[in-house]
Amino acid sequence: MISRVSRGLRPTFQGLSANGARSLSTSDSIKYFKIYRWDPETRQKPYFTTYPVDTEECGPMVLDALIKIKNEQDSSLTFRRSCREGICGSCAMNIDGSNNLACLAYIDNGLGAAATKVYPLPHMYVIKDLVTDFTNIYDQYKSIRPWLEAGDNVKDDNQEWLQTKEDRRKLDGMYECILCFCCTTSCPSYWWNADKYLGPAVLMQAFRWVEDSRDQITAERLGELDDAFKLYRCHTIMNCTKTCPKGLNPGKAIAKLKKKMHSLH
Repeated sequence: MISRVSRGLRPTFQGLSANGARSLSTSDSIKYFKIYRWDPETRQKPYFTTYPVDTEECGPMVLDALIKIKNEQDSSLTFRRSCREGICGSCAMNIDGSNNLACLAYIDNGLGAAATKVYPLPHMYVIKDLVTDFTNIYDQYKSIRPWLEAGDNVKDDNQEWLQTKEDRRKLDGMYECILCFCCTTSCPSYWWNADKYLGPAVLMQAFRWVEDSRDQITAERLGELDDAFKLYRCHTIMNCTKTCPKGLNPGKAIAKLKKKMHSLH
């Protein structure tokens, strides 16, 4: 069984569990985290659990707080994480209404700051708690063949594939994508057409290989994207660019891809 997080979902609120969580404090250093919980092994509906964290005993990032909660209060809390440096993309989740990487999101310790709400990425099937199923997105990513294709110009394995500096600069702003899919899961077009529309992250990567001067199948790549849904379901809402934790611009890449597609016709 897999749960689905949708815009209209209102999980029931559940206070602190009785599994050793310490009592609430009025100290200025205490920050509360209201976290989405759902366990497929139970019949319980999704709910929230609120945990207090002493920020004086914790690192500055939301991920630090989640790790502290898991280590000290509730070992059943489930989330992905790895590098803690904003490189792997594992800890992508929805924090206070915006998709972000938990390792790059600072804890809001402002005066009178409300509890930080932490959800899984929106409109994705939930495996457990903050962990979502990326199977569909990875299949879409695989479909664009994200690797260099030599075509008939097979290179010697020991020969370098050279580029001019100008051609190399065309890839800036695309190769840095870490495939966290914060952009894709913030896109309303993808929410409603995930079975057909490739989404911002995959389309930006598709354009990255179209723009690569070393690739020899540009026309074939564009032909595979010439579809009413795969590419043109993008309506330039720009949520993707707004939410990208790496400061990239998928919306601009998609616009350039459409322009490139138009040039073929």
